[in-house]
Order: sequence, then C-alpha cells, then structure tokens
Amino acid sequence: MSARHVAVIGTGYVGLTTGACLAFLGHSVVCADADPHKVERLRGARVDILEPGLPERVREGLEAGRLEFTGDTAAAVAEAEVVFLCLPTPMGAGGAADLAAVEAVAGQVRDVLRPGCVVVNKSTVPVGTCERVAALLGRADVSVVSNPEFLREGRAVEDFLHPDRIVIGAADQDAARRVAGLYAALDAPLVLTDPASAELTKYAANFFLAMKLSFANNLAVLCERFGADVADVTEGIGRDPRIGPAFLRPGPGWGGSCLPKDTHALLTVCDRSGVDFPLLRATIETNVAHQRRLVERVAAACGRGAEGSLHGVRLALYGLTFKAGTSDLRDSPALAVARLLRERGAELTAYDPALREERPDLSDLVDLVDDPVRAAEGAAACLVLTEWPQLRDVDWAAVAACMSGHEVHDWRNLLDPDVLARAGLSWRGIGRPAAARVA
Repeated sequence: MSARHVAVIGTGYVGLTTGACLAFLGHSVVCADADPHKVERLRGARVDILEPGLPERVREGLEAGRLEFTGDTAAAVAEAEVVFLCLPTPMGAGGAADLAAVEAVAGQVRDVLRPGCVVVNKSTVPVGTCERVAALLGRADVSVVSNPEFLREGRAVEDFLHPDRIVIGAADQDAARRVAGLYAALDAPLVLTDPASAELTKYAANFFLAMKLSFANNLAVLCERFGADVADVTEGIGRDPRIGPAFLRPGPGWGGSCLPKDTHALLTVCDRSGVDFPLLRATIETNVAHQRRLVERVAAACGRGAEGSLHGVRLALYGLTFKAGTSDLRDSPALAVARLLRERGAELTAYDPALREERPDLSDLVDLVDDPVRAAEGAAACLVLTEWPQLRDVDWAAVAACMSGHEVHDWRNLLDPDVLARAGLSWRGIGRPAAARVA
C-alpha cells in the first residue's frame, strides 16, 4: 500500500472517524472543519464525540504527524490526492436530503483542487449526487466517486477498520482503484460499481434495517396478544441464515442520525420518480404508530380519569440518546416518545449516563438529572428508553421507595424482571410476559 495525501472535509462522526482511521492506516490526512472551536479542541486531541477508540486514534495520528486539523478548507485540499466530503445531509423540506453543505463545499474547493484529484462523496446522498458534484466542480481533470459509509455509532472505529464491505461507485475505473487502494490494508470484500448503484446501496441498506426494526416492534405486539415471548420468537427466526438475528430487538421505535432521514429521503425520491414503494411507507408509518401505542399503554396504566389523562403525572425516563454507547440525540426515539408524553401533559424527569457532563438544553421537554434514583422521585412509572447496561445496576429498591407508583415499562427488555419484583416493582417489557411485584 502506498501512502496518500488525503483531505477530509467535515469532522462529525463520519469525517473524524474517516480521517483518524485513514491516518492509522498510514496515510497523511488533513481534516478541515468550519467550526474553529472544534478545530482547536481536535488539535489538542480533545474529542467531544462519545465513540470508543476514536480519541486514541486521533491522539496517535497527531503524535505520528499523520493527522492535522484546520479551519481552512482550501488549504486542506490544495495538496490532496483524494478529498473526502463528509458533510451533513439532513432531512430538508418534504423529507428530501438537504445537500446545501455538499454543494457549498464543492464551490469552495473547485478552483484549488490539484489536477488528477479524486473527490469522494462519503456522506449519504441521493442518487445522482456524484453527477451533481461533478457538474458543480466543472473540472474534467477531477473525478468524483461515491464511497458510502456503513459506520454504526458506538462502533464506528471498529466498523471502519473491520468493514463488512467497501462499496465504491465510479465512472472512472482508475479513480475507483485509487480510492480502493486507501483501504488496501483492510481485509474486506470490495464492491466496485457505478455511482448510482453505490449511492442507492446506502439508502437500501438503511431502509432494510428500519424495516426489520418495524417488523420486530409489530411482532412484539402480536406476541403480547397471543401470550408468546418475542425473545424466543426472534431467536427462532433469527437463527435462519436467510433472516439473521440483527435488528430484531423490539424497542421504543427506531431513530438516530441515519435511519429517519434516509428512509424519508428515499421515500421522497420514490414519490418524485413515480415509483410506488408501499413497504417503505409502511415501515415509516409503523414506527410512528408504535410509539403512539406505547404512550397509550402508559396512559392506560398511569393516567387519571376515564380518559387516562397524563396531565400532571410524573414519569421517570431512563435514557435519552438514540442508543447506548453514544451521546447522540439526533432523532432519538426516546425524545420522540418524550414529546408525545409531554403533549399529553406528563411531567418528565430523565437520567442518561452519557449526558451527565454534556447537558443539552432539553428544559422545555424534560428535567435532566444526574442520578437514576433522583429521577424516580414521585414518579408514577419508570420508562426504560435506551439500552444502557448501567441501568441493570441501579438500586431498584431505592427507586421503588421514592416512587409514587410501582410500574417499570422496560421498552428495551433490558432488565431482570425478578430483580425488580423483589424490589417491589412491577415489570412490563415489550412482547414478553409481565412480572408482578413481590408484595
């Protein structure tokens, strides 16, 4: 493998992981970001993203002299042989992906890219974005390649260095080979294709994962109706290699930085191109309906009056991040459920181990505290919304002593029902038999 000069534009989850890991593989990497405060912190090896292994990779790259950070995008790309665009593509108007950041950077770097440079779309972008970026650059001597990321938050470094596959879409096969060469040290299947196929691959993957999660959540409802145990059912079907066990765990809905925006973006593309894809639409609608169903469950158990009003009812929420192992709140299903509860008038106190130091402004939604027992004070029920393993070690007897009610709605099927029963609490999961408290 020959070392390359690489520029990475954007230092979010994808950009910082890409830059730090490429430096770890031996390449010379300059990461650029428009936020001067973030650049200064990264120069000091201070990583604000909660991502296992990432601070170590950043520190190693800086110490080895293979990783730099700058706020000057033009300077970063001037000597680069390969430029990665790792920019946000949030949900825009009507659900479409907002490409404003990608298009803006393409305009910034157009005149400073060296001849023969390869520009790589690493961000999740709609089909046709490679052609769009190439048109914005207007450089016949520069190739644009699609190389979508498949990184899971909480395992991003592991996924980068031990990928299931590397997908590269390019019209120029020489450019594709150069990008593939960056990953030569990794033992992973290589999928070489055209740009449109590579772009669609990422959307198709996220849609399929979202579909499995919606399936698991609806399956849990079916299990409750017939007295079956969803854990046993999903184990039974997950052992079929045609199905697999991943993404079959029911929960409070799916969310995060990718699945919601990507499924909506794909649905928008389908609508605009005249392709009817009812399974995709149902996957999204099922997720929303599932969260409303869970809120109705709380109202039936803890609400006041014949209508089950939650006005003034105190509830404890355990976990706000979209999954354990990250501090990311983007499109968190926990926050979606919290908003539905607030709309019903509930008073919410939350505890999340990842937010004890980094305290986002959620005061209009929840009162965020640093202790799980304190969160339960006066609560009619506790709701487990994120699968933090630390919650298994909570002093549940102390929680029971300070609650006004006795129900724990474990929407991650995380806790041991017997432990809660002995603490004087009633446990109810999703798709599993409930466990009554010990009187």
